[in-house]
Amino acid sequence: MEKDLVEYIVKSLVDVPEEVTVNVIEGEKSTILELKVATEDIGKVIGKQGRIAKAIRTILSASATKSGKHAVLEILD
Repeated sequence: MEKDLVEYIVKSLVDVPEEVTVNVIEGEKSTILELKVATEDIGKVIGKQGRIAKAIRTILSASATKSGKHAVLEILD
């Protein structure tokens, strides 16, 4: 669920949506989502002063809380 949400949001933001990959690492109480995008799209995902990344993390956190888990988004370069 969280993977699809992050994938949808990020693909809407970037210029090269086919290079968006989200790798999910399931833990006991938390889930780590590793996001990888094309090099030229990293700025679009992070945003000025990290605002877009923070907004994505907020939405992700709200979605994960519904299922009683903790989700972490890592943006890989």
